[in-house]
Amino acid sequence: MAQRGAGFGENPPWTLNRNPTEICNPQCRYFRCGRKMLDFKRNPPWCNWVGAPCTGFKCPYAYCVQMKLLPDGRCSLFVKRKTEEREQPEELEVKFKIGTAEKVRKKLDKFGI
Repeated sequence: MAQRGAGFGENPPWTLNRNPTEICNPQCRYFRCGRKMLDFKRNPPWCNWVGAPCTGFKCPYAYCVQMKLLPDGRCSLFVKRKTEEREQPEELEVKFKIGTAEKVRKKLDKFGI
């Protein structure tokens, strides 16, 4: 299996940190390897599956325990949502048919309410 992304000489796009960072990194407390082949004792974290440094979010087996890993490698804990304000429809006055209010009143009286 070929290793994609950052090789031995390239610097990865993340900084190794135990706390969540803006770009997902293999040392994040929520990062997991689907193959359970990640060795944290080496620096950088080593993938025993391919025998090379872990590529982090670029690996097809990488996932986040909190389901916050976005397809482009960003952590959604740091992404702000773009919400659009929509105009609220005006409340329409409901007009009842003639006699409806009387029928409701009779039924409520019947139940003792």
